[in-house]
Amino acid sequence: MTGQAKPNTSILIIGASRGLGLALAEEYLNNGSNVVATVRGPGRTSLHELQDRAAGHLEIETVDITIPDQLTSLHGRLAARRFDLLFVNAGVANAANETAANVSTEEFTRLMVTNALSPLRVVEEFKDLVSAAGTIAVMSSGQGSVANNTRGGFEIYRASKSALNQLMRSYAARNAGDPRTLLLMAPGWIKGTGVGGPNAPLTIGESIPRLVRTIDAQHGRGGLRFLDYRGEAVPW
Repeated sequence: MTGQAKPNTSILIIGASRGLGLALAEEYLNNGSNVVATVRGPGRTSLHELQDRAAGHLEIETVDITIPDQLTSLHGRLAARRFDLLFVNAGVANAANETAANVSTEEFTRLMVTNALSPLRVVEEFKDLVSAAGTIAVMSSGQGSVANNTRGGFEIYRASKSALNQLMRSYAARNAGDPRTLLLMAPGWIKGTGVGGPNAPLTIGESIPRLVRTIDAQHGRGGLRFLDYRGEAVPW
């Protein structure tokens, strides 16, 4: 990007109190962007500590994406704003050994609502706040790839991310004339995340800067892509 204007200078990140979302906010701040980022509930988080160091470039909002009325209220508070990038990061994991044979209906519903339905509700609610040349990105996972599922494990989490991918494809089909770039991002297998565990090969610091570069490289391209943090296509 040397010698060119940075493509994403106004960022809205949904789900940034910790982990990957927090790292995304920090990376974009380090790149000179202005960031609005959300937490789910009251109380001080690591995002607030980042805000203390951000010299006014980070604003924090509160929203639980599983509650539609809260999405509507947040949209109202941001209605006058326009963003180059909307990144929906919020999501949850579950026990690796839970399968369709033993998962409770409540746990299955929790993952599907949080990981698949709610992120698309965010996209639908906030798409008008993203500039016509902007990007709408959602945090997916390589585990959402049906083609790559040869080992099983995290069965319900995989299903929720596959459902997310399918819903995003349906969204893209319904909005085929929209010039905005649509991205499903797979950050890699990362230590310290709900799915990653201690044996994962990547750290957040190894994944997120490359993921941000990949997002920025897609600026203005339009269409929908399922990419990993290295910019490589992930099989559906």
